[in-house]
Amino acid sequence: MLRQRLGRCWRSRPARHKPLVISHRDRNALRIAALDEQAEALSLKRGMGIADARAMHPTIEVVEADPDADRRLLESLADWCDRYTPLVALDGLDGLFLDITGCAHLFGGEKPMLEDMLSRFFHQGFGVRAGIASTAGAAWAAARFSGNHIVAPGKEEAFLGPLPLSALRIEQENRTRLESVGLRTAGAVMAAPRSPLVRRFGAALLLRLDQALGRLDEAISPRLPAAPLSVERQLAEPITQIEHVQLVTESLATTLKSQLEQRGEGARRLALILFRTDGAVSRIAVGTSRPLREPPVIQKLFHEKLSAIGQDFDVGFGFDLIRLAVLSTAPFEIRQADLVGEANDDDADIALFADRIRARLGEEAILKPVTVESHLPERAVLTVPFAREVKLENSAAKKPGKARDPVPLSVSRPEHPIRLFHSPEPIEVPATEVPEGPPLHFRWRRALHRVVRAEGPERIAAEWWRETIPKIKVKDGEDPEVVRNRVAAMEAARLTRDYFRVEDTEGRRYWLYRQGLYGMSDKAPRWFLHGLFA
Repeated sequence: MLRQRLGRCWRSRPARHKPLVISHRDRNALRIAALDEQAEALSLKRGMGIADARAMHPTIEVVEADPDADRRLLESLADWCDRYTPLVALDGLDGLFLDITGCAHLFGGEKPMLEDMLSRFFHQGFGVRAGIASTAGAAWAAARFSGNHIVAPGKEEAFLGPLPLSALRIEQENRTRLESVGLRTAGAVMAAPRSPLVRRFGAALLLRLDQALGRLDEAISPRLPAAPLSVERQLAEPITQIEHVQLVTESLATTLKSQLEQRGEGARRLALILFRTDGAVSRIAVGTSRPLREPPVIQKLFHEKLSAIGQDFDVGFGFDLIRLAVLSTAPFEIRQADLVGEANDDDADIALFADRIRARLGEEAILKPVTVESHLPERAVLTVPFAREVKLENSAAKKPGKARDPVPLSVSRPEHPIRLFHSPEPIEVPATEVPEGPPLHFRWRRALHRVVRAEGPERIAAEWWRETIPKIKVKDGEDPEVVRNRVAAMEAARLTRDYFRVEDTEGRRYWLYRQGLYGMSDKAPRWFLHGLFA
């Protein structure tokens, strides 16, 4: 792949470059990992030492291998091949598998498709070889040993017969052992008895042979999952204006709407895939809070996303293929309209506003509070991204037969402030009416507040499954279990909170709590201010 990367850069040079050799380090020695056609013409081989190659031909150019850059290039080529099929898999360090089942007719057949692919690769500066066959093994052999060849269905055995053993994708050790007994071609292996081959060379040999001949299926794992729905537009002339991209996006969303209606679903996540003429691929994804179908709304979301990218979005020489894909869907709920014919849905407006903000500023730009199961007020609400669906792990509603009974309407619940401090602030309480009662006055932020009215206490126990019990030392003669229970009770008493709603002389209302119980801990209870009432 490094040869392809450098060759692509040197392709625009008017002068003929020097023979290129790629080096890699093998056991503290530099050896040839790859070489171009000019270097092969000089009788240089892979695995040869760089020192020997320079001694034979001092004019060669040696470049050190960069596996990470090669991998990125191969992945970018896999993204570009998505224009032919969504099922593209990596094959080692220098190959790609494309499952074109059901896709060839979109390009006029297998041969026009192959010619179009090779032509586009050539104009991008890549020298590639391709093959088409009914099996992955035969296609792999056709690309590497035949070059731009199409193997007809049922002709795999005749095609593979004269090819060398490496066409079967078997290990070098097995190839050497097969050649030592006179089996030098794939046809010779096919003609040999199967049982002795398995006993002597292992089952992997026949596995590869059966996969190449189509006797066994070979699964190909694509890099990216195939989208449930997608529509695309092949453009006669590349477009470079973002406004034109948005117009095409709305047109594709109109086509996509009918498909979603047939399935009774709406889009929850969409991706706009833009294929540049020079081979680069841009993927822009947006999420929705509710299932979505309307093309103008989809266009607005991508408008916000493209506006957020701004000048950093490189259009190159333009886009010649634009695809709109639905990555995830959800059932679409149809709402009843009123007598005027309009469905009043304020939630839809809020969802659209939130989706546009998230498309421009990111998923974390808008958060929503979600109630969770916790006794402590600061843990009873969790903020999550607006579109995320929260599934509680320890929710009682998820356990059949253990759901909580609803609180009767006649029971009045204690009033809690809507807004809490991020962290409770410590306050100074000089005196209380009774040890377990509310404070007579308290000092907060250097100001003294006199209490004229108080309600409480509302006792909230600690969450024993969250808190940890300190390590204890058991004396001789003591029961460890009794000591542990006593320490656990003292720790729970220390963490217990008594909340009070108090009002000062100015009419301001506060939410205070005392942490710890009198006589149950070696430390005196502490007071905190947790929230303010409007």
